[in-house]
Amino acid sequence: MRASDAEREHAAEALREHYAAGRITREELDARLEAVYGATTVEELDELRADLPDVPLSPQARRAELAHRRAELRGKVLQHAGGALTPFLICTVIWAASGADSPFWALWLLIFPLVFVARNAWRLYGPAPELERVARELEHRSRRRHRRRGGLPPPGPGAPA
Repeated sequence: MRASDAEREHAAEALREHYAAGRITREELDARLEAVYGATTVEELDELRADLPDVPLSPQARRAELAHRRAELRGKVLQHAGGALTPFLICTVIWAASGADSPFWALWLLIFPLVFVARNAWRLYGPAPELERVARELEHRSRRRHRRRGGLPPPGPGAPA
């Protein structure tokens, strides 16, 4: 596969970090950088870094990855909670159609989706984020819902679609 400018720049930055860590010499860095900027395929870039360990993510990159993962999981949590709002909406329509003169008893049905959202919001944004736990719970709920409907469960991560 052909390498993009961003992939070449990422490879060059990784080589500079390896140089800063003392894994390669200045001459080796210069030779590899020249090869990186002349590379046309991803395989060529991989070969230039094959003898070096993976560079750990910078704190800024880790924060960006965490924010992206949180946003992805937040959307899934809200999607799952939205399904639980259907009984509340139906009961609200019944309450309104019956004259809306009694206390708003349909409010009790909001407890379940609110507890689900609050618990997962704490897991996503609390002092010790548990992103993988939220992801596992959402995957479990999704599989359970598909089994109840008699369908095949959605493919797991890394499975062919």
